[in-house]
Amino acid sequence: MLHTFLFIQVLENVGFQFPVCLTVIHYAVSWALMASLKFFSILPASPSSELAPLSLFTFGFVNSVSTGLANVSLKYNSVGFYQMAKIAITPLIVLAEFIWYKKRIAFSKVVALTVVSVGVAVATVTDLQFIFLGACVAMAWIIPSAVNRILWSNVQQQQKWTALALMWKTKPITLVFLVFMIPLDPPGLLAFHWSFGSISAILMSAFLGFLLQWSSALTLGATSAISSVVLGQFKTGVILLGNYYLFGSNPGTTSIFGAFIAIGGMSFYIYLNIRAMKR
Repeated sequence: MLHTFLFIQVLENVGFQFPVCLTVIHYAVSWALMASLKFFSILPASPSSELAPLSLFTFGFVNSVSTGLANVSLKYNSVGFYQMAKIAITPLIVLAEFIWYKKRIAFSKVVALTVVSVGVAVATVTDLQFIFLGACVAMAWIIPSAVNRILWSNVQQQQKWTALALMWKTKPITLVFLVFMIPLDPPGLLAFHWSFGSISAILMSAFLGFLLQWSSALTLGATSAISSVVLGQFKTGVILLGNYYLFGSNPGTTSIFGAFIAIGGMSFYIYLNIRAMKR
């Protein structure tokens, strides 16, 4: 959420209105950081089962479209609409995993996921701003985002890839695809005025972006695609309540009520997972 906030700050306050180019910078900084880790022999080694060229191509394409369109969506939509669109990822993951892997989800977990989604919808409904172009971008982003989470989770768990090793392997091809997506940005990139402040803000958001990518990959490897989405929604509720209780922010009674509903649904989902593990 902090990275999302800084990304929006770079777009709005810094005036760098080029979300795809900003994503390219983020991924380039991430690659440079991982290259440093590899130079000092800190980067984990890849497993013996190498990814096939077609798998690398698929990873790069899906990851670039998912991340690129997500950040374009942040430019044209309010944060509330962005969070609302993310709700649709959960049923898409359930459907895709059933079609591809014949995975079924218990009815009790369906109830928990529904409660979480309803809570997030209620919590963010006060910040909805509908823009037709933004809605189209959000709709185009949802499907690749669901597929991306499923791929990252399954490759790590089934082929024993670590998060950093998989990021290092797929980052170059993702960068290539993102560069080809730069024409989606509005004109004026070459005329942007670079300053120490703007460069500092962009690099800070890029560093936080690397941490976000790493933590997301770790979560997908340790849990599942669905759990990672639920964790993100839970984080939204916690931040909203934290701002209210710690900093005096007043998003409204409806949003606070929705955050409590989301956290309650998440707690129920965690309980169900722990009970299933004990069995």
